[in-house]
Amino acid sequence: MFITMSKLTDFLQQERQALIGYVRRRIDDASGLEAEDIVQDVALHLFDQADPSIPIQNLAAYFYTALRNRIIDFYRKKKETVALVPSHAPAPSLEMEIDKNQMIDEVFEAMEELSAGEKAVVLATEMEGRTFKELASEWNIPLGTLLARKSRALKKIRMKLTGQTNPGKGVPS
Repeated sequence: MFITMSKLTDFLQQERQALIGYVRRRIDDASGLEAEDIVQDVALHLFDQADPSIPIQNLAAYFYTALRNRIIDFYRKKKETVALVPSHAPAPSLEMEIDKNQMIDEVFEAMEELSAGEKAVVLATEMEGRTFKELASEWNIPLGTLLARKSRALKKIRMKLTGQTNPGKGVPS
């Protein structure tokens, strides 16, 4: 069976609430909007990638599999994000805010000493939340090279922040 845009649209209109419920049941802390965003993101991707020459036997199974994969991506991305202050912690004091701001300034100062490639990979992965796979494809650079650049960059930043000058001493990899 070949999937047309109208079949996909009809399916989404009929199954929208069921799809959102499916996502909500699998993501513990998903708000209604977050679940809806995930469903819309998968739908948009399917509309963009729809190729009428490729047969899809079961549209529902295909869509639910795509949703499951997006939920897995959601959890992977969530693991990569680390809160600076735990949510159960008391509100930060002025002194804590000053210390945090100083630390951020020191990190950015240390980043100024990195090579352009090292700085780019750290900013892309840590600030923009991009994956190494995306970057390797977009920048046409081997994945291993990007991993090595980030590892070297983080080692240099740690050394700068701890005041160490010898990379072999006491710097965890």
